[in-house]
Amino acid sequence: MDPFSAEGELLTLHNAFHQGQYQTVQEFDTSSLSQSNVITARVLKLRAQIIAGDSQGATSSIKSENGPDFTAVKAFAQYYNDDTSGSAKQIEQLIESSSENATVQVLGGIVLQGVGRTEEALSLLSKHQGNLEAYNFIPSFSHILPPLTHLSPNSIALITQIHLQQNRTDLALKEVTAARKWAQDSLLVNIAESWVGMRVGAESYQSAFYVFEEMAQTPSSTSPKSLISQAVSELHLGRLPEAEAALTQALQQSDAKEYVEAVANAVVLATIMGKDKEQAQYLEELRAKKGEHGLLVDLEEKGKAFDAAAGKYAAKVA
Repeated sequence: MDPFSAEGELLTLHNAFHQGQYQTVQEFDTSSLSQSNVITARVLKLRAQIIAGDSQGATSSIKSENGPDFTAVKAFAQYYNDDTSGSAKQIEQLIESSSENATVQVLGGIVLQGVGRTEEALSLLSKHQGNLEAYNFIPSFSHILPPLTHLSPNSIALITQIHLQQNRTDLALKEVTAARKWAQDSLLVNIAESWVGMRVGAESYQSAFYVFEEMAQTPSSTSPKSLISQAVSELHLGRLPEAEAALTQALQQSDAKEYVEAVANAVVLATIMGKDKEQAQYLEELRAKKGEHGLLVDLEEKGKAFDAAAGKYAAKVA
């Protein structure tokens, strides 16, 4: 039985992770799990711990573990601590020996895509066997605005997100459409489909909003991550006050990386709403929290491009 299916014993843990309920994941009782699912559950708990900001605690707990799953987790922790070079080297070594391992595929794909090695990430993910998460990457929604043959929901999600970052909405749509045929009840496929819907637009905005709003406003599934998602969908629908309200909630509840993503989206929203003072404050905070954030890098690149273009039309003094 698929442990992530409706009848699987990892469904609750898996859904909580992808809803962004990282504290719930860390507290999940794994004592009754079958032996075959213990490592998978532990990897999810470690990832939640890292994303919540406790990389040191996570890696310390597996210091003596040398299997491919836990070595991949250590590389993922390095990546989250901005040691991209070190994490990429670890992933390269893992790929040579354990490219068929599902954890190596997903975490390796995240690291490789994160350092700009997209084709290598897709090549690794193409090795998946029923891994939906490889289809879905953890999104940076400020980037979506401007975070597969038969895969498990994990592989499907990451591949979908990579195609969106490539501006290949057609390929992303193809992947989620194929996944929907065999994973109809998967929360992760619903989320991936909603990401694509935010790019497709029109009535798909409303469909995406329904998915994210349900997660964000249901007490059992709400999290800063789902609130950010709801805010972005509200923004696409032109409901700026509602988007601001959801982002304010996310900022109040967020920790670590999620807070940075909430701030990045607050920059975008403040810009659209014409709130120059708030935009400047959020930009300053984002630079202080994560100076190399993708939004800041993109803004710098666009600023240089504008200056170069404007320079061609500088007034000439006779």
